[in-house]
Amino acid sequence: MTLVEIMVALGLGSLVLAVAMAVTFQSSRSFATMANYVDLDRTSRNALDRITSDIRQADKLTSFSTNQLVFQTTDPNSGATNSLTYDYSPGNKTLSRTLNGQTTVLLKECNLWQPKMYQRNTITNSFDQYMVEDTNRTDLCKAMVLTWSCSRTVPGSPVNTENIQSTKIVIRKQ
Repeated sequence: MTLVEIMVALGLGSLVLAVAMAVTFQSSRSFATMANYVDLDRTSRNALDRITSDIRQADKLTSFSTNQLVFQTTDPNSGATNSLTYDYSPGNKTLSRTLNGQTTVLLKECNLWQPKMYQRNTITNSFDQYMVEDTNRTDLCKAMVLTWSCSRTVPGSPVNTENIQSTKIVIRKQ
């Protein structure tokens, strides 16, 4: 073998190795992004199920603010009245649920939380209800629209993985 043959073989081998490394890095980034989407979707669905179940079974909304919702609930076994609270912390980027003094974090890395109150009355020729403009009039709240967004960054990349959820929930007991 001559020096020229060795140099050509070394150059081709380096090129093949560089392409293989680029494909490996891109694939690992794609897998990390997909894993983030799956985990965010799973977490949001679990939170959605918990929140929907709680609000549908609540007696009424007692306090409303953009970062906190407080509902009155009745324990079906004992008949005791409890307070159910959903707290959004923009600094910690978490949504927490508190019932009977027990707090559970439902969402982490939550960038957006937008609750809205709606009345029972429907708008003429539509399926939508009138929005409750006065946040102190929680007695008018029959339905809620909740919107949230959670995101994560993929390590080693500026790409964000984001999951947005929005739902309309009717308080059945009110």
